[in-house]
Amino acid sequence: MDKTYLEKIKESTEFIKKNINEIPEIAVILGTGLGELTEHIENATSIDYKDIPNFPVSTVEGHSGRLIFGVLAGKRIMAMQGRFHYYEGYDMREVTFPVRVMQALGIKKLFVSNAAGGMNKEFKVGDVMIITDHINLFPENPLRGENYEELGTRFPAMTEAYSHRLIEIADKVSEEEKIRLMHGVYVGTPGPTFETPAEYEYFRIIGGDAVGMSTVPEVIVANHAGMEVFGVSVITDLGGKDVKEVPTHEEVQKAAVKAQPNMIRLFKGVLKRI
Repeated sequence: MDKTYLEKIKESTEFIKKNINEIPEIAVILGTGLGELTEHIENATSIDYKDIPNFPVSTVEGHSGRLIFGVLAGKRIMAMQGRFHYYEGYDMREVTFPVRVMQALGIKKLFVSNAAGGMNKEFKVGDVMIITDHINLFPENPLRGENYEELGTRFPAMTEAYSHRLIEIADKVSEEEKIRLMHGVYVGTPGPTFETPAEYEYFRIIGGDAVGMSTVPEVIVANHAGMEVFGVSVITDLGGKDVKEVPTHEEVQKAAVKAQPNMIRLFKGVLKRI
C-alpha cells in the first residue's frame, strides 16, 4: 500500500530527529549560488537529501542537496543547501515537501533566498532585494488537492505572506551595516527558460520588481503552516526591452556568489535580533 502524504512527512521527520542533537527553531532555504551561508554555521551537522526517506533530490548546478543543522547568529537553524524546482519535473507537493517537514519539526520561522532577474529600473546587478510580496504565475498551487486540517486551513490568507515585522528589522540592519537594500515584489514563474524582453516588461507592468523560478511555492506552504516568513532576492541579472545582455545560468551563479556577503550579513543581523 502506498504511503500517504502525512505518513511520508512523519517518516522523514522521525529520520531527521534521530540524526540531529537539537531541534532547530528557524529554517533557511538557500537559492542558486547562495550556499556560502552554511560556512558560518557553528557545530554543524549535515544530512544528504538522498539519505532522507521520501525527500526529493536537487538536480540543478549550484544546489548542493543537503540539510545542515547548527547555530547561526545564536539561533538553532536548519539550512537547506539546495532547493527543488517545479521545472525539474517535481510536482508542487514534492517541491514544498521540505517545508512540511520543517512544520512537523515545530519550526515557526522561515528565511528564503533566491537569485532573481531584476526589471525595476532602479536595480543594479548585485543588489539585495527584500521581498515585500509576490505574484504567483506558476500553473499549479501547492495547496491544490486534498487539504489536511492538521497542516492548515483550506483557504489561507496571503495578506502578509512576508512578515512586516521581519522586514522592519532588516531595514534597521541594513542601515547599521550600510547595505544597499531594495524592496520589491517577486514574480514566481515555472521556468526553466529565462524571460523574454516583452515578459520582463509585462511583469513590471503588473507590479513586479524581480522574477525567478522558485520561492513562491515554499512561501505559500509556509503561510499555510502558520510560519513567519522573511524573503530576499539577490539581483543577478537585469531584463527588459532596453537590456542587451543575454543571461546564462553560469552568469547568474557568479553574480549571486559576488553578492553573497551582503545577504549573509543581512540574514545574520536579522537572526540576532529575533
